[in-house]
Amino acid sequence: MIKAKPFLPNQVIFRQDALDYPLGQELYHKFKKAGIDIVNVAARGPFPQDQELSFRQKFIRAKKTIVVAVRSPGKFQPCKPSAHYQLPLVTGCPAHCHYCYLSTNLGKNPYIKVYVNLNELLGRAKKYMEERKPDITIFEGSATSDPVPVERWTGSVGHCIEYFAREKLGRFRFVTKFTDIDSLLELDHNGKTEFRFSLNSRDVIKKFEPATPSLEARIEAAGKAFQVGYPLGFLIAPILLYEHWQDQYRELLELLQKRLASKGKGISFELITHRFTERAKKIIEEIYPRTELPMNKETRQFKYGQFGYGKYVYPAATRTELENYLRKMINAVFPEGEIKYFV
Repeated sequence: MIKAKPFLPNQVIFRQDALDYPLGQELYHKFKKAGIDIVNVAARGPFPQDQELSFRQKFIRAKKTIVVAVRSPGKFQPCKPSAHYQLPLVTGCPAHCHYCYLSTNLGKNPYIKVYVNLNELLGRAKKYMEERKPDITIFEGSATSDPVPVERWTGSVGHCIEYFAREKLGRFRFVTKFTDIDSLLELDHNGKTEFRFSLNSRDVIKKFEPATPSLEARIEAAGKAFQVGYPLGFLIAPILLYEHWQDQYRELLELLQKRLASKGKGISFELITHRFTERAKKIIEEIYPRTELPMNKETRQFKYGQFGYGKYVYPAATRTELENYLRKMINAVFPEGEIKYFV
């Protein structure tokens, strides 16, 4: 496998109540042993701020900062169309994908928050499973994050994989762009965790996904997960329309098929076209002033999303063109694969 450099934070902020949990204590000693700067703050309230920093500087700093905290085990958010509920293991991500919706949701301080009360959160998940029985309940572990870059510290994804392996009515799924997955390959998953990778064309990764592994590295990692029996999924997003897009998305699928050597049995695809909000456009252009991300509102259609805010999407005719091509290519390369949705 092509090795990516593991994520190493510049600073870790500990909420006081996080140290009341065994994982909080474990993380404290791990980060201290690694020589990482640790800041202790109250269980509630703002973090230390440097008012002299610009918006962009605060954003970049936060991307290299882990916050260790306790997450309320209250109501879980729905997670359509990929799952029934979000399972909040981590919030945030160290990558700098220009299009990422977290840039909007987390604002100028996109700290990477890891939660130490995992057993409480899984207890809440168990209640949802009980409420929905005899139906199976699916939980999404990466709705507001990519949890893999911090897995070497927290072990939270691995803990969930082993937990759901024992559950009759629960399923777990998560998605990542990262390749530091060796610890997850040794686990007894019992086929109940869907291991997904976020992929895109070569140009999209190069231009708009800084600080992430290459296409080849992700495909190599996906092959390893497939070899140990994980149900495998691929999130192709955001799908962008640009010169030679057909050739590059075809190359992506052909490289994937060559590595997996499969007709697609046990493999699923989720296809999401590029969209942006007014607020996202403003933030993206401030953080990445040289971005070439296409955000021309005049060429888009305005649409309200499931959470009630408006966004700019490709016009219907363009979406149809993208969908028809990608469905045709996936069906040709992976005739036994499943396309879960196209949005």
